[in-house]
Amino acid sequence: MKNRIVSAVAALISGGLIALGPQYLFRLCGLIPGGAIMRCHWSGQAEIGIGALIAVLGIFLIISRNPAYRAAYSVSVALLGVLALLIPNFLIGGCSHPEMACRTTAFPALTVISLLVILFFTGNALYLRYRKKGR
Repeated sequence: MKNRIVSAVAALISGGLIALGPQYLFRLCGLIPGGAIMRCHWSGQAEIGIGALIAVLGIFLIISRNPAYRAAYSVSVALLGVLALLIPNFLIGGCSHPEMACRTTAFPALTVISLLVILFFTGNALYLRYRKKGR
């Protein structure tokens, strides 16, 4: 029961940070004068969907009592963490200038959160897979 609650809360918090962090906590760059939208905006939009999926899997983690299902949900969250890491760093990216807001605050924060998600939920999946059945 303890693992269920801890992993679910971790998924809900990390999903919320990935989805809402670039929008409210560590802001992305604004519009370019003239109304053009920067690439970091689209990275932030993609992170909203990824964070929402992680939060939904957090709900599944709290509902499910089967350790095999919870391990599968943990693997799914870890893979979404990989995607959350790849979006700003490789797939979509951000502004080309290193002093822009997306490069100094939002992307480093998303990188740290994504790495923590990957490590925690990979470890949780391994724990659920190899734990003793009698516990």
